[in-house]
Amino acid sequence: MGTLMNFIAILALLSSCAYLQCALAYSSTASSTSTTMHTNNWAVLVCTSRFWFNYRHMANTLSLYRTVKRLGIPDERIILMLADDMACNARNKYPAQVFNNENHKLNLYGDNVEVDYRGYEVTVENFLRVLTGRHENAVPRSKRLLSDEGSHILLYMTGHGGDEFLKFQDSEELQSHDLADAVKQMKEKGRFKELLIMVDTCQAATLFSQLQSPGVLAIGSSMKGENSYSHHLDADVGVSVVDRFTYYTLAFFERLNMYDNSSLSSLFHSYNPNLLMSTAYYRTDLYKRQLDEVPVTNFFGSVMETIHTDSAYKAFSSKTLKDSVRMTLDQFIDLEKQRKLASDSKEFGVSDTKDQTCTAQDQNCLWDTKDLKCPIQRTWRTLQAKLEGLDNVDSLVNYGLAIMLPLVAVATVLSR
Repeated sequence: MGTLMNFIAILALLSSCAYLQCALAYSSTASSTSTTMHTNNWAVLVCTSRFWFNYRHMANTLSLYRTVKRLGIPDERIILMLADDMACNARNKYPAQVFNNENHKLNLYGDNVEVDYRGYEVTVENFLRVLTGRHENAVPRSKRLLSDEGSHILLYMTGHGGDEFLKFQDSEELQSHDLADAVKQMKEKGRFKELLIMVDTCQAATLFSQLQSPGVLAIGSSMKGENSYSHHLDADVGVSVVDRFTYYTLAFFERLNMYDNSSLSSLFHSYNPNLLMSTAYYRTDLYKRQLDEVPVTNFFGSVMETIHTDSAYKAFSSKTLKDSVRMTLDQFIDLEKQRKLASDSKEFGVSDTKDQTCTAQDQNCLWDTKDLKCPIQRTWRTLQAKLEGLDNVDSLVNYGLAIMLPLVAVATVLSR
């Protein structure tokens, strides 16, 4: 009976140790996530509407595509999804061209447009797969959102919507809980540090109601019960070519360059309800940073911070580097002389241990012939070097204790 009680006590001790290890691991993971550096920027731009009369939705998306490229986000970090090809539509008076203004000065569908998902590839399923990274093996890297835990992601969507939904292809809908679930998965899988969701559709604010993940910022073109309107009609094209919310967003960015320090607060406060004919809504409760301290290029551009130093390598000046290289070369020449003398002595039957081995005073010796001959010395040197290179010795000690406790428990039980 006593042995059984001891065994139960040991199991309880092991369980508590395992719990402490898990708690420590979780706390370290949480702290590392909160202090993760901003590494890169990505953009996911989605036009969800097809048919010629929705020309403006494709123009909206291509306009944002041009803007983020101009501000520094490269094509390999942009996922562009266009539900229809208005440029090649038979009704288009300007074949292979798309415009967002009636003056036709800027062709949005130029030579440098890389569409990742087009036509019937733009579905709710594929959209959610892009966000969560749950692709089939055959999907190429160019169609994947290869972000990490330090990424800032801009998610822009435009199309027809309503109360907590956005229509795709006029045949299916993305619900607000679908979007919230995908964002939650992204956060749990470490696919972003900060996420900005921008939606231009009717009742856009309702699409954000289910969001709960930290680090998410959302802005929509209209409140619940409000419509989002087009800006102007192009008589030559025959349809509206841009929506109001996107038009005034573009007007804000056309004044900026990739090194501008304008904040997200200035962008959000630039929307005039009288010009939009709706009320722009932004949700900030999940985003902990102050909007006036966050540059718009944190999401719409890609400018990495650079640190200027006096020399090419911060730790070494040019003089120190030359001296170290010269000293290493001198040591190498001395070593070659010693090896040659040792081989000559061996050939003529002369033994000189002083020339064959390094003296105790020679701290800069590059090779130690004793250690090379003795396997125990080599193993000890390798283990010592690895221990000296460890950054977190506490974690090693904790894991060592966790491994040792089961061995002690088994030994105790067997000895009784």
